[in-house]
Amino acid sequence: MSGNRVLIIEDDKSIQNLLRISLKASGFSCELTDTGLSGLSLALANNPDIILLDLGLPDIDGVEVLSQLRERSNTPVIVISARDQEKEKVSALDSGADDYITKPFNIPELLARVRVALRHVAPRESAPSVFSVGGLSIDFERHQVTVDGIEVHLTPLEFKMLSLLAEHSGKVLTHQFIQKKVWGYDTTDGYQSLRVFMANIRRKIEPETSNPLYILTEIGIGYRMVEG
Repeated sequence: MSGNRVLIIEDDKSIQNLLRISLKASGFSCELTDTGLSGLSLALANNPDIILLDLGLPDIDGVEVLSQLRERSNTPVIVISARDQEKEKVSALDSGADDYITKPFNIPELLARVRVALRHVAPRESAPSVFSVGGLSIDFERHQVTVDGIEVHLTPLEFKMLSLLAEHSGKVLTHQFIQKKVWGYDTTDGYQSLRVFMANIRRKIEPETSNPLYILTEIGIGYRMVEG
């Protein structure tokens, strides 16, 4: 992915420099700005490969930047913010962010998240028919799931949920996103139905449900399938 262009929308100069130095050392080219309005202009004019977006900008809120950007662009966006409240993360993810990292952050983790986001938009000749990670294998065409070579029976709804997570592996999916994709609407039971289905899936595929290997919980936000 060397040579990918990154737009950094961040008003903290020290974090700007940290991001620029770290990304350039990994082969990325960087463009920097410290306001939301200029960030929107640069994003739409220059079409970067990925955007790193702070929420606490001096002119307009980062969530508003994200919402306006999503009206006109599908460029992957990773939010980097000091706001660590669950509702802030959910708001950003539901507004179209591909991922969310809380300050202070770990550079190797950030770089890994950037690579995952870029892989999600990389052109493919055809979608893979099988997803595999560790001992878990999901055959989308045959609707078959195996763990360590042994077939696991899932209900149609459980398979749909597991497939959704696998298709977006490495990315946080919010409770609301999962419900709308699986059920077709946002249920009114406080995501209890979703949690019950997830517990059943984990019971069937995870070696230890208390220490999951495949489906990770983002507390108060949603779930993330580890990348295959």
